[in-house]
Amino acid sequence: MSTKKKSWAEKLLTGKPHISILEKPFSGLPIGCKLLISSPLEIHQYLLTQVPAGSTLSPAQLRKNLARLHQADATCPVSTGIFLRIVAENACDELEHGQSIHQVCPFWRVVAPASTTAKKLRVNSKWLETIRTSETSSSYKT
Repeated sequence: MSTKKKSWAEKLLTGKPHISILEKPFSGLPIGCKLLISSPLEIHQYLLTQVPAGSTLSPAQLRKNLARLHQADATCPVSTGIFLRIVAENACDELEHGQSIHQVCPFWRVVAPASTTAKKLRVNSKWLETIRTSETSSSYKT
């Protein structure tokens, strides 16, 4: 019996942010560090409310900011990459279903055109470059 694959919207609503204490070194962090495991929804909400049009944020800076919000030492880079893809793919679904660019989560403010995450998305690097450029132009309206 096969199970139905979750939609990107369903994946967006999974999990809650939590902190794990490292029992072994991970991603350059020593034992005992407080590591935040964020959630797709938290990243979605952060991008909507904390990264204004015309600005960009690196995934590393996003992780630092989220860790600071939770009083953690760091945010997991692996799960953050997965969650960014979920946020981006959900936004692509919304665009395909008729929502305007101004109504979807602005994942392009964190997903750089040449990034590994961008290469996994159904939008191409040219689209990401174009939307990033359009946000910095004077004709962009939110």
